[in-house]
Amino acid sequence: MLLKYRVPKRPGDDKHMLPLQDAQRALGLVRFHAKEWNIDPQRIGIIGFSAGGQLMAHLCNDYEKRAYSSMDEADQFSCRPDFGMGIYPGVMVPTDQKKLVEPVLTVTSNTPPTFMVQAEDDSAPVENSIFYYLALKHAHVPAELHLYTKGGHGYGLRPSKDPVSIWPKRAEEWLRGLGLLAKKHS
Repeated sequence: MLLKYRVPKRPGDDKHMLPLQDAQRALGLVRFHAKEWNIDPQRIGIIGFSAGGQLMAHLCNDYEKRAYSSMDEADQFSCRPDFGMGIYPGVMVPTDQKKLVEPVLTVTSNTPPTFMVQAEDDSAPVENSIFYYLALKHAHVPAELHLYTKGGHGYGLRPSKDPVSIWPKRAEEWLRGLGLLAKKHS
């Protein structure tokens, strides 16, 4: 499922609230429809690219209470992802300091396992990934971080001459290691 979420914030809104509401709702809907869609409701994650990487982190750390009033039965299902993946995540470190994750990201031992990848020549500070990874490690959350020298920002799934383009293979291996994908047979 692809989520098109609301940005930018509207006057008077918390800048993180509308995207978080959309992500919480989407995950609840996927769990609600899991049987109908023939998917395992215990293997539902979120992958976010750029600003979506920031949204991934928000959802992975703010899922216990809905950020909106319940609308229907789908809102009774958990909106906690079983895993998160942040690909060149943006805006996870306060702009005035390069040593902490955003205060709205309260990482706990209940934060889902997380995979992250970023290139050092990214226009988004690589500290976004590094400090979030460290917060995950301090909370004893299974996490994997891949940093590459070159790759820039916005490479997505496209192959390139840069080693960063192998990240989907690393992600697949990580998901298999967590038991979220079937083991490959020789």
